[in-house]
Formats: sequence, C-alpha cells, structure tokens
Amino acid sequence: MAPDVFLALLVFSFVSSVTPGPNNFMLLASGVNFGFRRTIPHMMGIAGGFASLLLAVGFGLGALLTAYPALHVVLKIVGGAYLLYLAWRIAMSRALGQGGSGKDEPMTFLAAAAFQWVNPKAWVMALTAMAVYTNPSAPFLTVFLVTFAFVVVNFPSVSVWAGFGVALRGFLSEPARLKWFNIAMGLALAATLWPMLK
Repeated sequence: MAPDVFLALLVFSFVSSVTPGPNNFMLLASGVNFGFRRTIPHMMGIAGGFASLLLAVGFGLGALLTAYPALHVVLKIVGGAYLLYLAWRIAMSRALGQGGSGKDEPMTFLAAAAFQWVNPKAWVMALTAMAVYTNPSAPFLTVFLVTFAFVVVNFPSVSVWAGFGVALRGFLSEPARLKWFNIAMGLALAATLWPMLK
C-alpha cells in the first residue's frame, strides 16, 4: 500500500470513527452515567469487535452478503431491534452509576464487541474500507493494513466521546437534567437507524 493511500485510509478511519453514530452516542451516555474508567471495557470492546468485523469482511463475509441479500435483511432486522433495545435502556437510566453494585452497569467488553456485528454504521464502515483500500493483488496484506489503521485510530477517536460524557457529569448530577439527557441520548441512538431504513 502506497504511503499516500495509507494516509488517506488513516483519515477515513478517523473521520468515520469520530463522527456521531451508535457507538459514540452510547459512549457519551456511558461517560456521563459511569465515568471514564468504567467505560474503558466498552471502548476496548468497540475496537476489538470492529477489528474482527473488518477481518471477516475483508476475508469474504462482504461477498457472502452480496451473494445472499436475505442475510443482509436479517442482519438489519436483528441489528435494528438490538439498537432500539439499547436506546430504551439508555433513555430509562435515571442515576449516575458510582460503584459496581447498581442495577445499571456499563457495557462489557464482550457485549460491545458483539454489538459491532449488528451495528449498521460499523458494517458500512467495514464494507467501504475493504472495497476502497484493499488491493486484489495483495489481499492479505491490505486487509491487515486496513484493520491495523482502524485499530490505531479507533480507540482514541471513540474515547473522546466518553471524555465528553465525563465532562458533563457535574452538570448532569441533578436528576432532572440526567433524566432528559438520557432520554435525548436514547432518541439520538434510535435515530441512527434512519439511514438504514431509507
């Protein structure tokens, strides 16, 4: 991969990782509700799960979805339903989580990693990256380079959203403000389904 192509890939990785989407809205809400430290497994799960999705798409899953469009429809339905469930949980959260004993807990590493496989934005990012930045003459190397670029860029990009959430914790420590913030985040997360429904 030429240096200018890899640089373009890094820019694409950054822009697609840092812009609003399901992961980033959930991290913003998690930063507010649980703090940065308790959100780290969620952030690491996003990076790990997305890397596994990229590798799968790069090594043939994208072609399988193209060959069998019904699988794509099933993925949309399952992903949309799970996203709405997560939006509901965020919208109904009413207290800042302080310790590990509360009813509400931050998303775990495994749950965040698994979510990447039903996250519509993650699929669009993975399919686009593999279509644009891989080279058929060096498929293994370029698939790994695309995955590497996202691993390097993804964690710092998504951690910004958790950091924003932490910065808002003091302002949102009043229950009424927190309630409306969580409702807004739940609605924003649900709204990320709109491009998928068009």
